[in-house]
Amino acid sequence: MLALTLSLFFGCKENPDAGEDTSQETEAAHAEGDDGHNDDAEEGHSEEGGENHGEEEGGMRAVHLSEMKFNSLGIKVDSLPTKALSGVVKANGQLEVPPQYEATVTAILGGNITSIKVIEGDKVNKGQVLAYLSHPNLTRMQSDYINAYSRMQFLEKEFDRQKRLYEAEVGSGKTFQQTQSNYQSVKGEVKSYESQLRQLNLNASQVRSGNLYEYIPVVSPIGGYIEKVLVQIGQYVEPQTGMFMVVDNEHVHADLMVFEKDIYKVKEGQKISFTLESVPGSNLTGTIYSVGKQFEQNPKAVHVHAEIDNKEDYLIPGMYINGRILTEKKKVSALPEEAIIEEEGNPYIFTAQKHQEDGETEWEFKPIEIRTGKTEGGWVEIKLLEPLPEGTQVAYNGSYYLISEMQKSQTSHSH
Repeated sequence: MLALTLSLFFGCKENPDAGEDTSQETEAAHAEGDDGHNDDAEEGHSEEGGENHGEEEGGMRAVHLSEMKFNSLGIKVDSLPTKALSGVVKANGQLEVPPQYEATVTAILGGNITSIKVIEGDKVNKGQVLAYLSHPNLTRMQSDYINAYSRMQFLEKEFDRQKRLYEAEVGSGKTFQQTQSNYQSVKGEVKSYESQLRQLNLNASQVRSGNLYEYIPVVSPIGGYIEKVLVQIGQYVEPQTGMFMVVDNEHVHADLMVFEKDIYKVKEGQKISFTLESVPGSNLTGTIYSVGKQFEQNPKAVHVHAEIDNKEDYLIPGMYINGRILTEKKKVSALPEEAIIEEEGNPYIFTAQKHQEDGETEWEFKPIEIRTGKTEGGWVEIKLLEPLPEGTQVAYNGSYYLISEMQKSQTSHSH
């Protein structure tokens, strides 16, 4: 909307010369015993006040443009249209990533960091090695696993032999049960070691073959980007110590905070648009896929999540955003923003009327005070204070130029 100042134009001062003539004629009328009312003088003044853009409408002056000036300004006039506009709920927030697409990479086993393979900002795949650790416990655990696996193999064969003897009623039942118990126990021990090796991202079959690992690989549990590196080479890390933070920006979304007074207007499936405070000129869109069911207490607002339509590379979780939620559409009278101006906080539009006189075409524009409502895509809802006569046309643009013409008119009358 053009936030221009609309000057209020009132009737011109009386022409000094005309006033002087009227005074002289009035004195003559008094000399003749008349009541001093001179109809001819008043008619002359009325004609003088109506010249050169000079009509008064409720204290505001209309502006007149020639057909040539009207065409040069490119002003578009038509009847007041009806357009489906959405209501708007303003909401601020920030970019977020769902928890399943963020990861803190930790050490399963304590150890010293021997190497780091990534830096902040690197793109990584799921399972990619980020660093290596070393610790004496690693070698001992692998040796214990090999011993347990060997015992399991021996007991498995012994179990099968005792089972055949027992079924043939040759062997002792007690011996068979003891062998079975020993076999099941070591089998569970082996599975425990294998589980630990898997957690450390070590291949159990390689260990069984005698290829012992000297270093523990620390791998990424998800694909994404390295957001933070929290460790250094040579540092000793305890089990469960955070080493890296990985985030998958492909799943970044808009997290808006909607206040209590507006939450009833917001629903899943509604469109949003938003800008980033840190990226001038940014303008992105999205669709709401989740509306929170619990109020945050400070401020008292609900989280509203929206999927972003076209994700840009510069979108990073934590960026602050200014959003607009487009609520239900409603058909209303509306005009482009260029058709509206303001004066002391009150908006105005211009009605337009075409006149033909002596073969000449002239356009007359009058300012009409209104109230505004919804705004969407450069269109503004128009709320009339009084109905317009049927067939009334309004200006769709050019309010700046109309103001200029009115100012010129006022200047010429002040002289």
